[in-house]
Amino acid sequence: MFMLFIISFIIVPVLKCCGTETSTYTTQYDEVDIKEIMDNERLLVAYIGCLLDKNPCTPEGKELKRNIPDALQSDCNKCSDKQRENADAWIEFMIDNRPEDWTKLEERYSPDGSYRTKYLESKHNATSNVDESK
Repeated sequence: MFMLFIISFIIVPVLKCCGTETSTYTTQYDEVDIKEIMDNERLLVAYIGCLLDKNPCTPEGKELKRNIPDALQSDCNKCSDKQRENADAWIEFMIDNRPEDWTKLEERYSPDGSYRTKYLESKHNATSNVDESK
């Protein structure tokens, strides 16, 4: 009887809590306005500094920083549609408008350059599709 108690009330809850991966990242911060951050130098520099461990992070910055390695490795499999959309917008913005900062972030989170390559291929394909439709 005691063993049943241990299994039912201790082991099962621990496994449910800690032993299984969640299928998606939290959507708590999905409504953060990424464009507002990209358009505001002070906010942008603060987020970049957070991601590079140069300054403190906001709660959403901490969440982002915690999830980036897994998201990059899994090609954002756990991302919501909004998170994918924001990630694509952020990467595009950083590569096109802040290449020095992108290089620092890339060295930390994607040293093989795979996300830059993926973005450039996507951009090339989008340009090719526009040219073909003319």
